[in-house]
Amino acid sequence: MSKLRIALLAAALALSAAMGPAPASAQQKITIGVSLAQDDNPFYIAMLRGIRARAQELGWEVATVSANEDKVKQINGVQDLVARGVKGVLISPIDAVGVNGAYDAAKAGNVPIVSVARGSTSPNQTLHVAMDEKQIGRDIAEWTAKQIGGEGKVAMLLGPSGAPTFRNLGDGYTEVMAKHPKIQIVSKQDGPLTRERGIKQTEDALVANPDLKAIYTANDDVALGAMQAVLAANKSTLVTGMNGVPPALRAVKDGKLAMTIELNPVLWGRLGVDVLAQYLKGDKVEPRVFIKHVIIDKTNIDEKLPKT
Repeated sequence: MSKLRIALLAAALALSAAMGPAPASAQQKITIGVSLAQDDNPFYIAMLRGIRARAQELGWEVATVSANEDKVKQINGVQDLVARGVKGVLISPIDAVGVNGAYDAAKAGNVPIVSVARGSTSPNQTLHVAMDEKQIGRDIAEWTAKQIGGEGKVAMLLGPSGAPTFRNLGDGYTEVMAKHPKIQIVSKQDGPLTRERGIKQTEDALVANPDLKAIYTANDDVALGAMQAVLAANKSTLVTGMNGVPPALRAVKDGKLAMTIELNPVLWGRLGVDVLAQYLKGDKVEPRVFIKHVIIDKTNIDEKLPKT
């Protein structure tokens, strides 16, 4: 090598050392992928807000794909995220089995995939940020039994049949109700988590059982539909919800919805990002991480309403 080339190389190295390491903005940013079960559900809208906020604090970018309760679309979306080179995926699977192809794609691409809220039966699920589903069901049942004086007819509007989350919630509820011999569960129906379904199935339940004391619902959207049908029928049937989204909180404040469960989807989204961050750093993380839940009714609603 000539003396001139050696001198130029030495000068370049000296300049590089003087400048120091490249700033973070010049380095490749971490991008994570997100695939939630629904785009327009208030619970998932809030969860995505929490994911984005926490990711921004970490200097990460977020790539989202749409699913809207379409299993094939969710699988294809995760495959696309893996192909785009994301460092991890947060997913709320539409079905515990039906979207296992998404988990297979993540495994094939060596990308950790963390289930948030709903879980999967896939052996390729890296972690699950979950709720204590059966205990929540038990707590709702205990609260309901107390409110109706330990007797009367109850209807259950469960969630999608393929989602273990909603099956576990229902199992916890029926487990406690079985301890109250004067309480009769007169109907159980699976279905999508929509307000329209809540209206229709509640109308049917009230026709079949005009003296219905309480209605268990799998989430706040279904609960708000059930509440609407109860009010239209001029009944005093208690309706319980779950998730603590703002419209449900306002309904509890107005005395129209009996109770809901606060799962705080914003904090849930943030927790999902934190758990993924721990895993990417190589820290030990439990396979299931639970988020706390709180019963919200007329006794504590003022503490839980969003501050304006």
